[in-house]
Amino acid sequence: MPEPLKNLYNESFIKTLCCNLEAAYTKFDSEKFRGCIFDEEWDNKELKQRMRHISQTLHKFLPSDYRESIKILKCVSPQFHGFEPMIFPDFVELYGLNDYKESILALEHFTLDSSSEFAVRPFIMKYNSKMMAQMEKWAESSNYHVRRLASEGCRPRLPWAMALPEFKKDPQPVFKILEKLKNDESEYVRRSVANNLNDISKDNPQKVIEIAKAWLGENSNTNWIVKHACRSLLKQGVPEIMGIFGYVKPSHMDIEGFEVQKSVSVGRYLKFSFNLRTQKSRLGKLRIEYAIHFLKYNGKHTRKVFKISESYCSEQKKGIIKEHSFKVITTRKYYAGIHGITIIVNGQDLLCDKFQLNDAVNSKVKE
Repeated sequence: MPEPLKNLYNESFIKTLCCNLEAAYTKFDSEKFRGCIFDEEWDNKELKQRMRHISQTLHKFLPSDYRESIKILKCVSPQFHGFEPMIFPDFVELYGLNDYKESILALEHFTLDSSSEFAVRPFIMKYNSKMMAQMEKWAESSNYHVRRLASEGCRPRLPWAMALPEFKKDPQPVFKILEKLKNDESEYVRRSVANNLNDISKDNPQKVIEIAKAWLGENSNTNWIVKHACRSLLKQGVPEIMGIFGYVKPSHMDIEGFEVQKSVSVGRYLKFSFNLRTQKSRLGKLRIEYAIHFLKYNGKHTRKVFKISESYCSEQKKGIIKEHSFKVITTRKYYAGIHGITIIVNGQDLLCDKFQLNDAVNSKVKE
């Protein structure tokens, strides 16, 4: 099993944090700080809970004056990189909401070595137009981390973060930022633009379709952004999007020889195969997917789509052999019982079947 993400915040990290804080602030009490961090609830805290706990504990051991604390944290933050130093913008989110000027400077500083994408969101909620004007300025920064913050921070549905209901309703202010960044030299920034548009497509699909039509064909960067931004719409088989990318209705196609295991156990792999055939001279451009209809606790099913391939097939027949893993993962709970499988071609369901999912067995061998 991979190491839980929450263990990014561990004794080694806290020890290093304390050493740096002592160097920047001689009154910092490392021993008491560590004692407060590793309390009786520490082991039960998940990743963001640990981050928030560290931020709140820092507040107890740093100067009561917010600006003095920020000055200390600014000295310390360049010694850390990655997810862990998100404790610093989290501190701003918790204690700097009423000091806009100082906090905006701090968020820009902290994002250079980590990301302030979570912490900017309460500021957007409180200072909407003012904050979005600031993010438009960040979109023109010479630093790609700051430019990415301009896009990532205003995603309407950023994972692990509070949603931005106003932008779910009307994303127009976000489009101003994305337009500035669509040809950014950094792939890191362009990926954020695509992810932002994908968020928007879940509440405002037609607006994203309009952008897809406008941006597609401009250059290779915007082509990639549009394709990645439309991934949810493609999975939904939205006809207008399928047409934009050249996927025609598969009315001339049939599935032959479909086979699926009738039974599989949790922890193993479901095997299935089929042939896709056309009476025309060639199959043409194909997007082949499958959906698993997972049995839920209440006896109903929930559908999740998985991509098999995208290609152009100049033949009349294409064979597919595939396995779906039922290995235990933290993001899904499996329930024994009848599940469903659907084969999808160019956004259209062509075939459905069922199989039995059994409880886990003590074996690592594939069925």
